Amino acid sequence: MSETQVEKSLPHAILANDYATEWMGIEVLELGDGTATITMQLRKEMLNGFGIAHGGMVFALADTAFALSCNPAEGSDKTITVASGVDINFLKPGIPGRTLTAHGQRVAQQGRSGVYDIRVTQDTPQGDEELLAVFRGRSRTIPKPA
Repeated sequence: MSETQVEKSLPHAILANDYATEWMGIEVLELGDGTATITMQLRKEMLNGFGIAHGGMVFALADTAFALSCNPAEGSDKTITVASGVDINFLKPGIPGRTLTAHGQRVAQQGRSGVYDIRVTQDTPQGDEELLAVFRGRSRTIPKPA
C-alpha cells in the first residue's frame, strides 16, 4: 500500500506515522477547518503515583487535538503547522477508566501565526462532561522539512 493510500484511509494525514497517538488509543470524532474533537480512555498505565491521570497524558491528548486543528486533514506537501508555545491549566484530576475528550478550536489566525484553545473534559457517572483542563496553543506555519 502506498503512503498516499494509507493517508487517505485515515481521518487526518498526520496520523499516518503518529505512534504516540496510536499507543494512547486516541480516536478522532470530528474534524473541521480549525477544529478537532478526539477521545481517549484513561488506562492504568496513564496514571501517576497518586492514581490519577498523569499530567503528561492530559497534555498529550490536548496537544494532539491542537495539531489536528492546526493542520489540514489532507496534509500539505509544502508546509506544516507546529506549536510555538503552549500553556495548560489542570482544573480537576482525571479519573481512571473515564473517557477524556479534547475539543480544539481556532481562536485567531494572522498570516503564519495562530492561536487555538483546547478544552479537555472527562465523562462522569451521570453521563455529563466535566472540564478537566484548558490548553492554549500558539502555532506557526513553517516549510515542511525535507
